[in-house]
Amino acid sequence: MSLPHPATEQLDLAIILAALGDPTRLSIVAHLARNEAEPLTCGQFLDLGSKTNISYHLAKLREAGVTRTEAVGTSRLISLRRADLERRFPGLLDSILASAKTLSP
Repeated sequence: MSLPHPATEQLDLAIILAALGDPTRLSIVAHLARNEAEPLTCGQFLDLGSKTNISYHLAKLREAGVTRTEAVGTSRLISLRRADLERRFPGLLDSILASAKTLSP
């Protein structure tokens, strides 16, 4: 089963900023950025909320084009679409992540 993702040229700044404006989704993206060497599974975000809540936030990030979700068997592997975001909006992701670090306690 293939999950829908917007093409790079379809990435919309307002939609991306709206998705990243949520603290839980911003935490998910920061966690993905710290662990970019390999995709993560949904279960690796359960410290941020319930499974249903995390699934909702992951779907919003995928629909906005911030993350890529690949179905592998019964697992979902999530990764940042850093290259696509950088191509469409140079420096955006790094700026948001840098700002998020200054907001963390």
